[in-house]
Amino acid sequence: MFNIKKYNEIKDFLKKTSSSAKIVAISKNHPLKSVLEAVNSGVYIFGENRVQEAQEKFQKLKQDNKKIELHLTGPLQSNKVKTAIQLFDVFHTLDREKIAREFSKHSELLVSKKFFLQVNTGKEKTKSGIFPEDTKDFLFFLRQEMKLPITGLMCIPPIDDDPTYHFKQLKLLANDNKINELSIGMSDDYEQAIQFNPTYIRLGTILFGKRL
Repeated sequence: MFNIKKYNEIKDFLKKTSSSAKIVAISKNHPLKSVLEAVNSGVYIFGENRVQEAQEKFQKLKQDNKKIELHLTGPLQSNKVKTAIQLFDVFHTLDREKIAREFSKHSELLVSKKFFLQVNTGKEKTKSGIFPEDTKDFLFFLRQEMKLPITGLMCIPPIDDDPTYHFKQLKLLANDNKINELSIGMSDDYEQAIQFNPTYIRLGTILFGKRL
């Protein structure tokens, strides 16, 4: 069930803080019924983690409603890149050379797409993302060699760390590399993320409840 009251409260909070951040409603592991509740309440930006699940829920929905913008917020397998391009509008988790090369094969389909480079600010072994010190070189590869439209940086802070430290680290990396957009902030830390002027905050549990 989608919590429209909480969604509107967060939108009001963003207005009060003069934030231009857009809410990505993370609908992964939630049924189509909940997505439809959100759409009927005027929500049009959604995030999914898996291509197949996203296809099942959003393929027809996007055809019927052109306002819907779909974001990939989970890891992507190279054999699903072309399918993903046809379904998603924004990619938050680009972090591997192999995936970048797959995307570059379909440059004619990427004109209106947006890409965020995922940075592993906590250098966690279990988490995706490039290390902060590799950001500059990898961005050069993505932009100059692969010709990919990289518009922002994304991170997921370690669960037991102060998220503000990681958001600040990402903001500095963005400034150093002349990047304007950030994808930061989830259900537990979006209020801290707002201080760093993100383009997107990714909210799942707070809007949809616990995952199925």
